[in-house]
Amino acid sequence: MALPNINPTTTNAWKKLQEHFENVKDVHMKDLFAQDSDRANNMTIKWDDFYVDFSKNRITKETLSYLLELTKDVKLKEAIQAQFSGEIINKTEGRAVLHTALRAPKTAEFKVDGVNVVLEVQAVKQKIEAFTNEVVNGIRKGYTGKAFTDVVNIGIGGSDLGPAMVVDSLQYYKNHLTTHFVSNVDGDHVNEVIKKLDPETTLFVVVSKTFTTQETLSNANTLKTWFLKSADSSAIAKHFVAVSTNIDSVKNFGIDENNVFPMWDWVGGRFSLWSAVGLTVSLAVGYSNFASLLKGANKMDNHFKNEDFENNIPVVLALISVWYNNFFKAESEAVIPYSQYLNQFATYLQQGIMESNGKSIDRNGTPVDYETGTLIWGEPGTNSQHAFFQLIHQGTKLIPADFIGFTKSLHGNQDHQDKLISNFLAQTEALLNGKTEAEVIAEGTKEDIIPFKVFQGNKPTNTIFINKLSPESLGKLIAMYEHKIFVQGIIWNIFSYDQFGVELGKQLASKILQEFNNSTVNEHDSSTQNLLSYYKKMS
Repeated sequence: MALPNINPTTTNAWKKLQEHFENVKDVHMKDLFAQDSDRANNMTIKWDDFYVDFSKNRITKETLSYLLELTKDVKLKEAIQAQFSGEIINKTEGRAVLHTALRAPKTAEFKVDGVNVVLEVQAVKQKIEAFTNEVVNGIRKGYTGKAFTDVVNIGIGGSDLGPAMVVDSLQYYKNHLTTHFVSNVDGDHVNEVIKKLDPETTLFVVVSKTFTTQETLSNANTLKTWFLKSADSSAIAKHFVAVSTNIDSVKNFGIDENNVFPMWDWVGGRFSLWSAVGLTVSLAVGYSNFASLLKGANKMDNHFKNEDFENNIPVVLALISVWYNNFFKAESEAVIPYSQYLNQFATYLQQGIMESNGKSIDRNGTPVDYETGTLIWGEPGTNSQHAFFQLIHQGTKLIPADFIGFTKSLHGNQDHQDKLISNFLAQTEALLNGKTEAEVIAEGTKEDIIPFKVFQGNKPTNTIFINKLSPESLGKLIAMYEHKIFVQGIIWNIFSYDQFGVELGKQLASKILQEFNNSTVNEHDSSTQNLLSYYKKMS
């Protein structure tokens, strides 16, 4: 079946939500807590090692009932079934969307064109495991017989952001290999990485589905040229591997065909870290930890697919997000992990969420007249408390936020952990309650300063408590947001899995590059023409 094509604003549930919004838009959450002593329990989902409290939101039981009714009106259940069944839900590109198959157990069945793809997925996993063990254990060596010490991941977008975020997040579990990520076509970027490398002990992983991505190939060729200053071309086969579908181009580059890890059309780039794109993750933390990451994601897949929507974490979080985006007109959401390990998590989610749901054409091919994708941003707490929290607390914008915390620290420093979590909890409480004028006066504040120290409160947050940051729990967390993206895309009646908006700038960049190389002149607007002239003169 195809995905349903239902304009959400035409549904009965949407109309009920609009009327309901007018009645509750000015209600303070403090009053909602006062009216329902069991609110926190009623608006908490406990699942596995996750504890998700969504009670600090500007919602009531009635709000939730209408939002759940909306899932029926847009046929969310049927859409989930279509995705997991391998239907061609990425209609504009004619592809299934089955990143869930990448983390499924070997006994599972996910069919594409009638073929169970789990079998080939398992074969690639076995290849990743064998390769990882050989590199980590020093069995596979470089051209001078030395074991590898460094791994360089060369990719961009989903071929970089996912692996880089996971490796950073799982620093605690890393082995002796030092990992580097080269993505930006900025030559200063790759040359700074080169400073840290020894050609005799460096392994390069080139990640490009088509092996045509300009940034990736430019960086790969620069690193190859640098490498060949120390070795002859036969050594490339020992030091370079590829994750790609374009075998001929990979072989022309000099990479041994046996060192190519395949990808599939039914895996979108921003959801590909679970595939061979995660090879650098496996190398960095060992295959068993990579397998645990996949296992955690699979657990969240099963929760999302099988749990009733009122207790379904990705569904509930998606519905709350739609509530703010489409009714309160909140344009952005903050993601605040209280763990420095998750330093790149919000950056990773920016691609996943904004590339997926940044669409203005619905599944019928017509322009939408309602808001779709949200802006995503954030940094780890407590650093962010000393930066942009001022805007969330006292600014003029409504900014819903997800607070992510872990009950146990990895290194076991309880004093630090208690201070961290005290801030984690205090901030959501402060955003809820604010500070009244009476409370400010009671503190003895001078009269002319009182207005500046009043906090309105009523700022919404979700609190996601997880027992410990492990490969498995990280897998669950990433998959949770992936499924949230899917739910929002279904509700907004858009195709979440294409990204044509990424292509236009690339096409124009190719034309401009030709002007640099061939002295050709294309037509441009006067601003771009002036900038081109300035660059040519100054470079």
